[in-house]
Amino acid sequence: MLYVPSGYRAGRPSPLVVLLHGAGAEARGILPVFRDAAEAEGLVVLAPTSREYTWDVIVGGYGPDVRAIDGALERTFSRYAVDPARVAVAGFSDGASYALSLGITNGDLFRRVLALSPGFMAPAGRVGSPRFYVSHGTRDAVLPIERCSRTIVPRLERSGYGVRYREFDGGHEVPPEVMREAGDWLAAGED
Repeated sequence: MLYVPSGYRAGRPSPLVVLLHGAGAEARGILPVFRDAAEAEGLVVLAPTSREYTWDVIVGGYGPDVRAIDGALERTFSRYAVDPARVAVAGFSDGASYALSLGITNGDLFRRVLALSPGFMAPAGRVGSPRFYVSHGTRDAVLPIERCSRTIVPRLERSGYGVRYREFDGGHEVPPEVMREAGDWLAAGED
């Protein structure tokens, strides 16, 4: 699925966000959560659906989902004016874990990585120096914060990455105020 904000103009390159859903979900489920931020910030959003119940790296290794995302990116770049310095990858839950993994592996393409309640990261290598925004609910019973983001964020920082970390009082969710802050961070290119 592709969402193009109403303010898009072909003569003015826009930021692009690849948006990844959580396990058992699909693109049409996560896109509405991000739509207001995309519209407010002028973000073109590419939201693929995983081939299995979740992303390929989680069910056996990189493969069909990476190829599908590569193809979707090629089609998007050929049809829309995208600012290559403002391409990001974002996700929720398993999609956040996949976003972290792809972002580290492809930091030359994805300059920003937005991880909303991630569980882990499994990069295939390290390229570039993307910036990270990570948020997590302190009462998350699905992916507990202590063994997830409170472990992931220090690992990112020890690796030299810039990280903005936001804990919130809540569960396995994305509160509207966190989504607004994340959208602002993506659009403004803040660290």
